Amino acid sequence: MTVSFVDDDGAAPTVPWRVTGQLAPFVSAGVLEAADVHVARRLGAIGGEPDERVLLAAALAVSAVRGGSVCVVLADVEQDALPLDAWHAALRRSPLVADGPDGPPDRPLRWVDGRVYLDRYWRDEQTVRRAISDAGPATADLAALAAAEARLFPDPADDAQRAALQTAATSRLTVLTGGPGTGKTTTVARLVAALQSAAGPGLRVALAAPTGKAAARLQESVHAEVQRLTAADRAAVGTLDAMTIHRLLGRRRDSTTRFAHDQLHRLPHDVVVVDESSMVSLPLMARLTDALRPTARLVLVGDPDQLASVEAGAVLGDLVAALPRGVVRLTRAHRYGAELASLAEAIRAGDADATLDLLRSADPHREWVSPASDDRLTSSDVAALRSEIETTGLALTGAARAGNAPDALRALGVHRLLLAHREGPFGVAHWAATAESWVAAATGGPTTDAWPLGRPLLVTENNRAIGLFNGDTGVVVADGPGVAVAFGDPDDPRLVRPYQLPTVQPVHAMTVHRGQGSQFARVTLLLPPSSSPLLTRELLYTAVTRAREHVRVIGTEAAIRAAVERPVRRASGLREPR
Repeated sequence: MTVSFVDDDGAAPTVPWRVTGQLAPFVSAGVLEAADVHVARRLGAIGGEPDERVLLAAALAVSAVRGGSVCVVLADVEQDALPLDAWHAALRRSPLVADGPDGPPDRPLRWVDGRVYLDRYWRDEQTVRRAISDAGPATADLAALAAAEARLFPDPADDAQRAALQTAATSRLTVLTGGPGTGKTTTVARLVAALQSAAGPGLRVALAAPTGKAAARLQESVHAEVQRLTAADRAAVGTLDAMTIHRLLGRRRDSTTRFAHDQLHRLPHDVVVVDESSMVSLPLMARLTDALRPTARLVLVGDPDQLASVEAGAVLGDLVAALPRGVVRLTRAHRYGAELASLAEAIRAGDADATLDLLRSADPHREWVSPASDDRLTSSDVAALRSEIETTGLALTGAARAGNAPDALRALGVHRLLLAHREGPFGVAHWAATAESWVAAATGGPTTDAWPLGRPLLVTENNRAIGLFNGDTGVVVADGPGVAVAFGDPDDPRLVRPYQLPTVQPVHAMTVHRGQGSQFARVTLLLPPSSSPLLTRELLYTAVTRAREHVRVIGTEAAIRAAVERPVRRASGLREPR
């Protein structure tokens, strides 16, 4: 049997291998890959389980994790020849399966309420569930809290921010959500100041994020906001250093899979704030909650409507959907105007008609280029994109050749091309090369130089010694007789010599996933064909909300409708009552 399927890059590799029986239809449909079947068969051989119904469930559980889910809900599996009750019964009596929450702890699979888990993910889910259910009230000086609210958020329109302060002061779990530019980071800085007044002084506070790039931006934003506080509040807050969650939990010398801080060696902090929580996977959230002191406050900050973690789980979205209390949503956008806010809200609400109407409207902030073909672009389809990239490239190159790092970095933030795929005709690899050729033609610059002046670069690995992190962007600029790469704030650029750099790559284009957490004045989103499995509501929302002033969408009506009407559904038990 030869099986063709589309992977997460949009490529369609051909994988020849032989599968028969009840797994075969799922292989033919591209639901299962070779690795899924191999793991299931291996478990069956080790556990002495020949029943193909059990092996199918095991393979589907492995496939689910690969797709971002924590488990597989058997009732959602399309199958005709396998009665659900019989399937459940076969699983519950299998030596590979722990039956229910109280089943044996030494089985690789677990069946709970019609959901099949790889057991480690079920345990991670229970760790987070226990942490959430145990997060009861916290003590605070209510008079001091009221005074802090009045001082830190005097604007009557800041009622949501005041609600966040009240929640964080009086309970040990706060989930602060909202779209980009709604003031989440501002609220975090002032929330810490309020807690020092109402529950301090001297609270030990940790700021963390899932990536080095996100941690650096959190620290920069919080520090800037703290400088706007009164001298007394600044002194109470002190110096806050943000770090990755991995660094917060610490390394263990005797293990590469466990952290220094865990249930036996708790974190010392009284308050832990996690930014970009939508990007935190279930296993990492489990390790974090396991390491918190019983009295510690946890503040999760993020946008549940953005793309979730590339690993298993959608913890922030699950908590927002399931928690009866402790969730505060900020809705007033400060970063961009009503035109982009209304488009983002239409996408978030899943209203394809409203999304298309807004894109069709003659508005300087929204632009839609609708190709005639769903799977092929013409030169006229990308004419506006080419002009935008050439204009940005000319500004980048001109500033870089003049050795003007501030202006080069400002130009770097003007426009970004975002795509869903990494490979293929609608992928980053193709369009980054195309964009670079356009810029070279417009600027007359050589394409063979090792470090062409004006080339934008993306850092693809963390290097704490240099202070650069995966996802940081910079631009090659002239520096005396040589070249350097400028990073950071245009008002305070830092120059790094090429030999000091971690791994980098040109970044004339990037995936929407890569762009998460970034902001640009103008964004072009080039959508793949409507059949692409990567077209989701979260991808479209995330891409549109990267723009501060203008967004251009290149894609057919069918592709836009497919994205808006296809929310990511990650199977999980966290949303279910227990």
